[in-house]
Amino acid sequence: MRSAIFLPVAAMFLGATIYAAPATASSLGRYEVFGVEDGDMLKMRGGPGTGYNVIVGLPNGTALRVQSCEQTGGTRWCRVSLVRARGLKGYVSWAYMRKI
Repeated sequence: MRSAIFLPVAAMFLGATIYAAPATASSLGRYEVFGVEDGDMLKMRGGPGTGYNVIVGLPNGTALRVQSCEQTGGTRWCRVSLVRARGLKGYVSWAYMRKI
C-alpha cells in the first residue's frame, strides 16, 4: 500500500521540479545584438515594453549578459546588462539577440 502511494507522489514531485525550473542568468548567458537594420540600433529600455524610456541604442555586435526574460504582449523582453559595462542595465527585445 505504501509503495502504491509513494510512487505517484514521487513522480509528481520530480515532474513539477523539472518542469517548473525558471530560467536564470547562468542558463541564459551571453548574447549579442543581431538583426538590427543598417543605420538603426536596438533600443535598451527602462522596462519590458515600448512604453518605457530608451536608455541607450545598441548596434549589431554589442555583447549582452541576459539575466531573465518575460513575455509582454506579443514580445519577449529580456533584462540585460552590457558585458563591457555591467552597470548599464535595461530591457531589450529577444528577437534581436543571438547566443555567443
